[in-house]
Amino acid sequence: MELERKFMQFGEGLEVSEGSVIAGYASLFDVADQGGDQVAAGAYAASLARLKAEGRSVKMLWQHDPARPIGVWDEVKEDARGLYVKGRLLSDVAQAREAMALVEAGAIDGLSIGYRTKQATKDGAGRRLVEVDLWEVSLVTFPMLPEARVAAKGDALADGELREMTAALEAARQEMAG
Repeated sequence: MELERKFMQFGEGLEVSEGSVIAGYASLFDVADQGGDQVAAGAYAASLARLKAEGRSVKMLWQHDPARPIGVWDEVKEDARGLYVKGRLLSDVAQAREAMALVEAGAIDGLSIGYRTKQATKDGAGRRLVEVDLWEVSLVTFPMLPEARVAAKGDALADGELREMTAALEAARQEMAG
């Protein structure tokens, strides 16, 4: 079985501050994504229970790249709305510092889950995902389910430092563009 991915979009007013904490929903229940799939309530429960029993956790990656972890998810749980995640970008990791700046600037505004489908039913144009094996939640450029909103709060870098980092990244981007 191939690893699948679903994308979510950050909400408005996104901030990265105090401890570089990001929190919000990585998946919403009963909302069709752009591929027509919907996740059923309870779809993550068995996977989360198994990970906990094994002393493992859902990984936080950059753009689904397993070679680029950028932080840790301290909390991953289902509630009535969907899959809630809360974690920290690790400021000692270069890609995580870049991610903080990109999120703050609004250049990155999405979350995406990486999973394997364990049980699904055909549902109109897509599938109804009844049970999934959750592997990771990534920060990504392009969201697939814009209705889901994520808020990020925390402030590891001072405001001026964050603006300076953002300006440096923008200058580098413009230099690369020609």
